[in-house]
Amino acid sequence: MDLATLIGLLSGVFLIGWALILGGQPQSYYDFNSILITLGGTLAATMISFPFSDLRKIPTLIRIAFQANPMDTDEIISVMVRFAEKARREGLLALEQDVLDIDDKFLQKGIQLVVDGTDPELLRNILETKLIFLEERHGKDQSIFTAMGTYAPAFGMIGTLVGLIQMLTQLDDPTALGPGMATALITTFYGVILANLVFLPMANKLKERSEEEILVKEIMIEGVLSIQAGENPRIVEEKLRAFLAEESGAEAVGMGEMDTTVVGENV
Repeated sequence: MDLATLIGLLSGVFLIGWALILGGQPQSYYDFNSILITLGGTLAATMISFPFSDLRKIPTLIRIAFQANPMDTDEIISVMVRFAEKARREGLLALEQDVLDIDDKFLQKGIQLVVDGTDPELLRNILETKLIFLEERHGKDQSIFTAMGTYAPAFGMIGTLVGLIQMLTQLDDPTALGPGMATALITTFYGVILANLVFLPMANKLKERSEEEILVKEIMIEGVLSIQAGENPRIVEEKLRAFLAEESGAEAVGMGEMDTTVVGENV
């Protein structure tokens, strides 16, 4: 379980709910018609925008956003170094028995291609093509929640218009003004909350998960090619750990909290 995602969501719900309670009459923020317009409209627009085959993945995508990153880069590098040692000692064909024990399909395919004697350039092209399609698939998954984050405030505004119309058509009935105004304002409230506390943060979390997985896959590609080239296992480890060093250096530059000397040492 990714505690950051869970704590962030629960904290947002708790703090907003607490603010409503402190403001008095929290029940006034509940309106079933507003829920139908905002949430129902968002779901309907999303169904129109994406095929059902993509929408069926939403529960899986939510689970991915809430689970901790299952990929341990240190473990992946250790596996690649171990394969490099075995290949140097016993030859590439010795890795054939290890292929079936690999859980990751991407790495399994790469090692199998090495064992089969695939040309290095062709091997790189095959794995990089797989990586490109993986990134595109992840981008499509993220776009579902991004679209929902766009639709929710829009349907909140639609609810606002509906509420205003209801209110204006019944100006002669003072008892109808309150419900109409409530629908007009609460739908916008619901739309903004859903977009900025649920849908858009979920899309960003999936983007982060995708970047983490792509980094691991890039490490695998470089490791597989190094194994095929028969490089020294210690060189293989240093080369693969350079990916992590570059990532840390990029984060430091983005933070703007380190001078150029320190960043240079990290890279």
